Amino acid sequence: MDELKILNRVLPGLKYGSEVVLPPGDDCAAIRQTPGMLLLAAVDQLAENVHYLHSGTTAGEAGAKLLKRNLSDIAAMGGIPRHCLIALAADKNRSDQWICDFLSGAAGAAEKYNVSLVGGDLCALTAAAGGDGVGLVASLTILGEVEAERLCRRDRLEAGDGIYVTGCFGNSYRSRHHLDFEPRLREGRFISGRYSRCMMDVSDGLALDLRRMLISSGLCARVDERAIPLREGADPAAAWSDGEDYELLFSVPAAAEEEFLSAWPGAGGGFAPVSRIGTAVAPETDENGNRKAGMIYDLSGKEIKLEHWGYEHK
Repeated sequence: MDELKILNRVLPGLKYGSEVVLPPGDDCAAIRQTPGMLLLAAVDQLAENVHYLHSGTTAGEAGAKLLKRNLSDIAAMGGIPRHCLIALAADKNRSDQWICDFLSGAAGAAEKYNVSLVGGDLCALTAAAGGDGVGLVASLTILGEVEAERLCRRDRLEAGDGIYVTGCFGNSYRSRHHLDFEPRLREGRFISGRYSRCMMDVSDGLALDLRRMLISSGLCARVDERAIPLREGADPAAAWSDGEDYELLFSVPAAAEEEFLSAWPGAGGGFAPVSRIGTAVAPETDENGNRKAGMIYDLSGKEIKLEHWGYEHK
């Protein structure tokens, strides 16, 4: 890997917002913050043959996915993405052209979504560092901002709230949705504050991420499995647990649901479809007086049991 050569090819083409006072090239970038806004910060990784398959995926597609999966986190907070930094470690046999194409894919996505790529780091994995067979691991740190009154959290679900999702679920890999998805940034901004203060993105599987929201909020849910929208080629089990959907899971208070559904812009406004899949309910008390949050029931009150709940790194 010729780091200087790669940087000399990539850096001159990067676009920056006017708030970037000092772009990449020094020890740090310098950014002017927006008064009155909360800073959002998240980091996520993209590992070859874990988050995408090297075979059948271009370097540019992989680079774009690295950014977009982070944008989904900003969308789930009701925020606006602003800046990002990339750290990339590649095996010793990875060509400079592949790395340039990867970074160009990330930079192209950054330009599309008005994000400034303000820095990062490159590292060649030698055999001594585990480079044989490792492939590539890239990490992206995303910075965004949101008004305090619009900040959405996964622990703000309340009993009686309607539980909603954007888009469709399941069959993400075979359909290539996991590469071609659109981060729900506009949808997240529309939802946040006015209609919801509880939202998260679904990347590890609808069942697993819904349970995370329920446990964080100390609640359970009754779900109409027939209402879960299926991506083409998916069955209900895949919709529950496949993951890599990058859709929004959020709540709307019962008193606001009619207004919300009436106001949703839909496809005519360039928004994803939205579906109500269930209702948040208080947890039941067992024989020992304990209240167990995180349970998911069907409409009859029977516990939904799944063989696979989603993706967890083990």
